[in-house]
Amino acid sequence: MSNWKDLQDKLEERRNYIHGGGGEKAVAKQLSLGKQTARQRIEQLLDPGSFVEINTFVQHRCTNLGMDKKETPGEGVVTGYGTIDKRLVYVFSQDFTVVGGSLSEMHAKKICACMDLAAKTGAPVIGLNDSGGARIQEGIDALDGYGQIFYRNTVYSGVVPQISVILGPCAGGAVYSPAITDFIFMTEKTSQMFITGPQVIKSVTGETINPDDLGGGMVHNATSGVAHFLGQDEADCLNQVRRLISYLPANNLEKAPLAQPTKPPAIDLTELVPTNPNAGYDVRQLIEAVVDGNSFMEVQALFAPNAVVGLARLQGQTAGIVANQPMHLAGCLDINASDKISRFVRFCDSFNIPVITFVDVPGYLPGIAQEHSGIIRHGAKILFAYSEASVPKITILVRKAYGGAYVALGSKSLGADIVLAWPSAEIAVMGPEGAVNIIFRKELAASDTPDTLRKELVQEYRDKFANPIAAAGRGYVDDVIAPGDTRVHLINSLSMLAGKREKKPVKKHGNIPL
Repeated sequence: MSNWKDLQDKLEERRNYIHGGGGEKAVAKQLSLGKQTARQRIEQLLDPGSFVEINTFVQHRCTNLGMDKKETPGEGVVTGYGTIDKRLVYVFSQDFTVVGGSLSEMHAKKICACMDLAAKTGAPVIGLNDSGGARIQEGIDALDGYGQIFYRNTVYSGVVPQISVILGPCAGGAVYSPAITDFIFMTEKTSQMFITGPQVIKSVTGETINPDDLGGGMVHNATSGVAHFLGQDEADCLNQVRRLISYLPANNLEKAPLAQPTKPPAIDLTELVPTNPNAGYDVRQLIEAVVDGNSFMEVQALFAPNAVVGLARLQGQTAGIVANQPMHLAGCLDINASDKISRFVRFCDSFNIPVITFVDVPGYLPGIAQEHSGIIRHGAKILFAYSEASVPKITILVRKAYGGAYVALGSKSLGADIVLAWPSAEIAVMGPEGAVNIIFRKELAASDTPDTLRKELVQEYRDKFANPIAAAGRGYVDDVIAPGDTRVHLINSLSMLAGKREKKPVKKHGNIPL
């Protein structure tokens, strides 16, 4: 009969075997590719010594195609919980050294159990993805495993924050789980995401492309917009995840944690932002001059640069920031910017994060390509997102606020709680020059001095319509403020709106344009 020591020795021997993953050769190959092991990644992501593993000894039960003779330590995924800055999070980390991190029935069950615990206890779930895809030997059981994960991604969306970190290949059906989650992180050199890989594309279409150019980190951050953050390497990527978590509440019933307030850099906004509505400036500098120092964390920084979104703090409180970027496309809204803004606003609304919008927009981007690609349905997403959001919504009209784009970006019409305007703001159906050319085209054509008449009419239009006093007189603007007072007004508004309650009509859900 075994004694306690024998039993414990056998247990530790088994545990050590599982912790070894796919063995020394497989681990060495993983490291040679500039990638860490599944457990090393968890150790770097979480607070030291905080990780508690669950379902360590789960095994597959497949007997097809020789699998009855094959062991898969840990079933190719490490799952458990720990802390980031002493706050509870759940994590699963796919182990590429074990059968290529392929997803099987039991691999999926481990992930689902982790997600279920996250939802029950109200804590974020972080997935570290590094997998060759479905385990072919398991057939439909592996496909069902993906379905079980997708279902939980969807049901728990807006309940707990879900973060995907792509640290290796992620192909086929596997990409849809990250796509449903709130944020996707990728690295510059070791991450790939695609539905069909280069070989399949070549066999079907004849096109030739390498994996990085097809679905690498830069492609999905700058071109497709699938990913939200790009790390130089795994260490940088995981540090960014830790930073993101610091801005977020644990779940949809809590508020984001307060941080120690810090002063912003001393930037004279009247020198940064030209009064000429056609002159450019970097709106990120405006944001950084208003929010707590070094607190702005931009989201999708490389995608749709004509719009800027991200998380920041004011007096230590997390807020979502949306802004037009005059340095790109004059800050126009196009298809990509519409998708970027609307999804970010909906995320903030899901997790009780106030939305602050800086408006400097000439309108929606004109063009045949935009119209034929669906700017109507994409642009409508912003209207839907702002109208649906019940969190505190504060809007700053900086300069141009023209047409439907003005309405879309957190106007009073869509339920903004506070709308403030700088003296430079121009709120109108369209810019003064364009309006005068349309309204007075006959008079201008008949004039002996059309240029002089045009200047007079433009100034008259600007004085009567395209200024914040006119909008404030109608109640569309709550106050006209000096640029240097923006931070104080925002802090006061957030404090005043802290207890906001808003009831919407009872319904199953709305039907956002897609």
